[in-house]
Amino acid sequence: MIEIKNLTKTYGGNVAVNNISFTVNEGEIVGFLGRNGAGKTTTMNMLTGYISSTGGTATVDGYDILENPMEVKRRIGYLPEMPPVYTDLTVNEYLNFAADLKGVEKKKRKSHLDDIKELVKITDVQGRLIGNLSKGYRQRVGLAQALVGNPKVLILDEPTVGLDPNQIIEIRKLIKSLGKGHTIILSSHILPEVADVCQKVIIIDHGSIVAQDSLENLQRGVGESTTLSVRIAAGENAALRMCRELPGVKKADSLGVRETGSIDIIITTDKQTDVRRQLFNAAARAGTPILLCKYMDITLEDIFLQFTGYRKGEQ
Repeated sequence: MIEIKNLTKTYGGNVAVNNISFTVNEGEIVGFLGRNGAGKTTTMNMLTGYISSTGGTATVDGYDILENPMEVKRRIGYLPEMPPVYTDLTVNEYLNFAADLKGVEKKKRKSHLDDIKELVKITDVQGRLIGNLSKGYRQRVGLAQALVGNPKVLILDEPTVGLDPNQIIEIRKLIKSLGKGHTIILSSHILPEVADVCQKVIIIDHGSIVAQDSLENLQRGVGESTTLSVRIAAGENAALRMCRELPGVKKADSLGVRETGSIDIIITTDKQTDVRRQLFNAAARAGTPILLCKYMDITLEDIFLQFTGYRKGEQ
């Protein structure tokens, strides 16, 4: 559905987007990640035709963004980080204006807009001035205009900014459901949101793509070690000694007492090593039951920090 090849954007001597390439298949929801200034918004602006590229090509549903810009725009619904709403219009007036711009047929317009308003839950404010709405409702109105015309592709830049926790959950569910009929690029700084919604992740840093794959594959590829959290019904010294003597264990550290009569231990092994069977056998021989045993999952935040070269607490 979306194919980008060697796309580049320069401003004078500054390279904002540097020769990037990626593909988004029909029906995919793809997370597009990067810290501020990495090139995310520039890339999305080129895709939507808001700015032109300096080099490379991009197509949407087979149409080139430079050769057939109007065909591309007909196929894209775009929600920028700051929703492009007119505060002196009512919600209905604004959505009808958007329908005019997108060429929605008059005879189908009312039912089409009613469906969208119901979908994003703004029916109850449809007659109100946008300028009198909360930030959360303005965000919903912005999402509604992106859906006008039923575009094949949705590009959503921070779609849950300004929403309360309940609204965020609703919008995440909505984005998932929209993925059944749309191809979606989602840019968000809320990494758990991306992990929850997206099937694929693309990370851009300093204008270049540094990672792109499914979250599962990225989790497998990050780091050279596996971390196991265990709770053992034993004293600290005995538990540490038992864990450190297991074949393949690189280190074992105590997390202290979390449950009376036990000790929590973090075991680090090589990625290819699974010590669980040896650990359970050793604990059985020692008569020290294992009360808890689980792998410590690599989060999208861990992946993001590794590929962008940052650590928690750095600016």
